[in-house]
Amino acid sequence: MLPTLGVEGEIVIENRLSYWLNPEIARGDLMVIESPLNPGDVICKRILGLPGDIVCVDPTGVYAPSTEHVVVPKGHVWVIGDNATLSRDSRVYGPVPISLIQARLFARIWPLSKATVFRNPTTFLD
Repeated sequence: MLPTLGVEGEIVIENRLSYWLNPEIARGDLMVIESPLNPGDVICKRILGLPGDIVCVDPTGVYAPSTEHVVVPKGHVWVIGDNATLSRDSRVYGPVPISLIQARLFARIWPLSKATVFRNPTTFLD
């Protein structure tokens, strides 16, 4: 998730309660997800597509032609890392079941010099 999150040494707050009470997901949200490749591990990814969305499989063209598109199935989301060229995400493992989402990432509190509340910067056209 570079540059949003560092590789190590950062402490973040995840908000499990608000996601559990109000499980609405928006494009651009930073989510904590159980890894679809390594159950038990957690990953942090950005939501790119919601159920029913048509998404470009790989805008970078690394894993698939940038002209290839898929429809995100019901009950799934399409996720991507902020450092797309080096990220392992839906381009590798496909749509992610919503049931694997554990929390919304709320803030980084350490190191103090990089403390921030994460906001959803995404704008999109319907």
